[in-house]
Amino acid sequence: MTEETDEFYRIQKLPPYVFSVINEMRARARAAQMDVIDLGMGNPDGATPRVIVNKLVEAARNAKNHRYSQSRGIPRLREEITRRYEANYGVRLDPDQEAIVTIGAKDALAHLLFATIGPGDVVVSPNPAYPIHQYGVIMAEGHACMLPMPDAATFLSRLKDLYRTSARKPKMLLISFPHNPTTTCVDLDFFREIVALAREHGTMVVHDFAYADLCFDGYHAPSILQVEGASEVAVEIFSMSKSYNMAGWRVGFCLGNRKMIAALARIKSYLDYGVFQPIQIASIIALRECEEDTRKICAIYQKRRDALITGLRRAGWPVEAPRGTMFVWAPAPEPFRALGSLEFAKLMLERALVAVSPGIGFGPMGEGHVRFALVENEQRIRQATRSIGQFLKQTVSPAA
Repeated sequence: MTEETDEFYRIQKLPPYVFSVINEMRARARAAQMDVIDLGMGNPDGATPRVIVNKLVEAARNAKNHRYSQSRGIPRLREEITRRYEANYGVRLDPDQEAIVTIGAKDALAHLLFATIGPGDVVVSPNPAYPIHQYGVIMAEGHACMLPMPDAATFLSRLKDLYRTSARKPKMLLISFPHNPTTTCVDLDFFREIVALAREHGTMVVHDFAYADLCFDGYHAPSILQVEGASEVAVEIFSMSKSYNMAGWRVGFCLGNRKMIAALARIKSYLDYGVFQPIQIASIIALRECEEDTRKICAIYQKRRDALITGLRRAGWPVEAPRGTMFVWAPAPEPFRALGSLEFAKLMLERALVAVSPGIGFGPMGEGHVRFALVENEQRIRQATRSIGQFLKQTVSPAA
């Protein structure tokens, strides 16, 4: 924390950004003309489907679309996302009261927390976790209660124990499956248990569904809203970023419980005028016409996953293949575990010229792991695993 910011109340609550260490090292290496393969940040590298871009250009040329839009999203876009939910999950939603457009998933999550969480309210989430899941709670004055998630069953068991033993019942459960960073996937029975617990104890549930469509080997991620009674306690956040290669467009949705949607709509009405309207119009076309593109995007990630897993195993680093997300979550090889994930990631960048995210950046329970993002093509991924293999063979011990 710097002297320039340490007097600001909320900034004091935020630790230094661990990933910036790797980002700065990568930048220095590239400035020195080194060929770093960046598998760190989960930033999709694919192009947005052309039909979406063409619609954006057409809508942007219409001066009527240059004015303020609606903070909750234009009606046709809200109607289109509810149609997608009915088609893909058999879930019927009211586009006026059970759907809102947000400026990406982070906007939905951060502002929903500000709208619904008060000082000291307990918000439970698995750890390791995407940083905003922990620090969004802290910025909203809540108490972030992290439960370990080596697997979904362990998290659920610890959650049940918490309900039985804690004097302060959770105000909210904040979950995300397929999960970033661990890639953990769940079935509908898991969500049934979550919803049953939430209904019994009066807990809100927020399900971050950012990787809804990135599923492999025949696995199809369920929506929590498929569970009977889920809309009484839960909302789901869906994003266009990964499913349609629209990360920079910043379009997301919050769907489900009417009371929570209304709270989010009210706070957003004070904070923004919504997404630029041509982007919303183009997003309608994405939802309406680009399901095949989504399947192609998923297939690309699966091929990259296979290339990475095969290459790492060939290099002597056995890693489990994920069934979802655009990541691979890998325990550090045994000789390097004592170093810690940040030092191991730094060493891999220095000696193999491959950038990954250290597990400690996702919370204390991420220590001992690194996360690979599948954001390079198969050829570059194979190049990365060859370099990693040479690094592992040459390094007899971390101190060598």
